Formats: sequence, structure tokens, C-alpha cells
Amino acid sequence: MRTKYFYGYNIVGSGFVIQAVCIGAMFTYGIFFKEFQAEFGWSRAMISGASSLGFLIMGAFGILAGRLNDKIGPRVIIMASGTSLGLGYLLMSRLQTPWQLYLLYGLLVGIGFSTHDVITLSTVARWFVKRRGMITGIVKVGTGLGQLMVPLIATALIAGYGWRTSYILLGAVVLVILVAVAQILRRDPQEMGLLPDGGGNGPDHVGNGSTEQGVPLRAAVLTRQFWTMCVTEFALFFCMLTMIVHIVPHATDLGLPSGTAAGVLSTIGGVSMLGRVVMGTMNDRIGGKRSLIICFIVLLCGLIWLQVAGDAWMLFLFAAIYGFAHGGFFTVISPTVAELFDTGSHGVLFGIILFCGTIGGAIGPLLGGYIFDLTGSYQTLFLVLTGVTVIGFVLIILLQPLKGDPAAHLSSP
Repeated sequence: MRTKYFYGYNIVGSGFVIQAVCIGAMFTYGIFFKEFQAEFGWSRAMISGASSLGFLIMGAFGILAGRLNDKIGPRVIIMASGTSLGLGYLLMSRLQTPWQLYLLYGLLVGIGFSTHDVITLSTVARWFVKRRGMITGIVKVGTGLGQLMVPLIATALIAGYGWRTSYILLGAVVLVILVAVAQILRRDPQEMGLLPDGGGNGPDHVGNGSTEQGVPLRAAVLTRQFWTMCVTEFALFFCMLTMIVHIVPHATDLGLPSGTAAGVLSTIGGVSMLGRVVMGTMNDRIGGKRSLIICFIVLLCGLIWLQVAGDAWMLFLFAAIYGFAHGGFFTVISPTVAELFDTGSHGVLFGIILFCGTIGGAIGPLLGGYIFDLTGSYQTLFLVLTGVTVIGFVLIILLQPLKGDPAAHLSSP
């Protein structure tokens, strides 16, 4: 009988806040995009390149963060990454040259973004077993809230104070919140003498509450399932991070005012909250593969609609369709990794899969900027995104679980 408050809900709350702050900040790059163009005259490919570098750094440091989280836990890691993110935004207020953009946003901000998923979701996967998908969805609702609110806040700040002061304000808030919230985090329930889900020993829990199981890194990387997840994540990030960077410039190119264009981006964030909760709950009931298939079908519908979307209402409808898929994907991946490989090496495995994703996230926005500079339009880019999505869809259809129990793959790490 549960008579005490379960500390795992503190982990959920802190993960929610970390997701909201980090991803909300990430979504503002498209808002600042045309400010850089207007003041410095830089090309879209050059501005997109800094975002691509940031995504690449995010993925590379995410592997390290995941490995460290498996060993030492999340608190110090979030403090360090939060400091890097906050300082990067503060120093962006002094931006003058392209190399500074690549150093401050590409490196410092990229390091700051590297922990938001791999740390929060890997930690949640250790604290919750029976409702892992739903709880992951609740944490990822924080992402949707950040996507909904922060771009609108950034737009208002830029209109009122200019983009440089806006970066100072955003950087200060990010730094204070992330360092404060990090103090709540703990690696796993065993660290506090607790069991997953706040319950007692039983078949629904992993092991006896003191030992984690799972496919070790060396065994997992030899499986087709692991590399299928890596390539699928590449395809997803290629599409989704490209959309984050370029949807606002595309909307303004079609004649939408900057506030309305920011509203399209915020709609993605708002609807993504529904996708996160729905698909997280569905994941607990139908498993990761079927949940991912549903997300891919919705994403393809959105991308096909985008080919003909030329009016404001059409872009907002696209944002709603795409936002549901966006939220679903970023919720389902972590539980699917745990479903395939269990949680013993979840941090580093999830980190490597995310790194493969961020390679796609680095290439996509840069390619999008290059295509626009070359053609003066995003239409070719939207066709490319649709094709890449089809590749990811086929891979997930072919995904099969590991043969036998994941514990059969156990070996010395």
C-alpha cells in the first residue's frame, strides 16, 4: 500500500521544467533568424549553419552526458549544461561576426542543449516502469509548453527591446532556472532506498530494486534493431529540426506578419503537447513500433499538405498536424529504446541514437538554407523532407524486437 509521496514525481516535475526551458529556447532561433539577416546581411545558409553546428554538438555531447548519467546521475550534468546554455545566450547579445555566431550558438548553446532529452528521459525511464510511456509523455509536455510560449515571448521581447536585450533576458532566466531545478534530480529510486513506480517488489519491477538489467552497449551496437533506431532518428531530426529553423522564414516569405509567423511555430508546440500525452499513453498499450508507425503516418500527411499550403490558415493546419507527430515522436523514442534494450545502459544507448539524430538535424537546416539561397523557394526542400520521412517509415515497419528476453544479451559491460 502506498502511504508516502513518491519522489519520482519530483523527477517528473523537474524534467518537465528542463524540457520547457531548453526546447523553448531552441525554438527561438527561427525568431531571431531574420533579425540576423536584417542587421548583418548574412545568407540563410550561413545562419542555418550555426544551428546545424549546434545540433551536431548537442548530439556529440549527448553521448557523453548519457554515459555520465549512467554512472554519476543527472544533477551535476544539468548544472553544467544549464550554465553553458545560459552563458551562450547572454553572450549572443554581443554578436558581431559569423565566427562568434558559430562559437556562441554552435558550441556553447549546443552543449547546453545536449542534456535536455538524454538526461531527463533516461532518468525517468529508471524511476518508472509500468507507466513509462505516459510519464515520458507528461515530461515531454514541458517541451510543447516551451515551444508554445517561448517563441511568443521572444517575439514580444524583440519588438519591445530589440534582439540583443532579448538574448540577455532569455539567457539570465535560462541560467537561473536550470541550475535551480538541477538540485532536485536523482539518478534512480535505489539511490534513495526506493523502488520504481513507488511500489514494492513484484513482477512489474525490474530486478529486485537494487540492480538494473539491460543489453550492454557492446552487445546492443551489434544488433540490427539498434542501427535501425539510429537511422530512423537521423531521418526524424533531419525533418523536424529543419522545420524548426525554417518554418518562420517560410511563413514570412508567404507574406505573414512576424507575429503570425511566430504563431505558426507556437501552434506546433501547443499541439505537440496533445501528441506527447496521447502517444505516450498509446505506447504503454500498443508498444513503441506501432506508436512510431502512427506518428509517421501523421507526419507524412502534414508534409504532403505543406506542398500546397499557401495561406495562413493552411499553414496553421499544417502546424497542427505536424505538431501532433512532432510531439509523439519525441515522446516515444526513449520508451522504445528501453523496450528494446532495457535500462542498464539506457543513457549511453539513447545518447548515441540521439547523436545520429542530430547529425540529421545538422544537415537538414543547412541544406534547407542552401536550397533556398539557390532556388529562392522552400518547395524543393519540402519534397526532400517527404522522401526522408518515407525512408524512416519503411525502417520502422521492418523493425523487429530482439529475439528472446533482453536479459539473454547480458554480459560484462
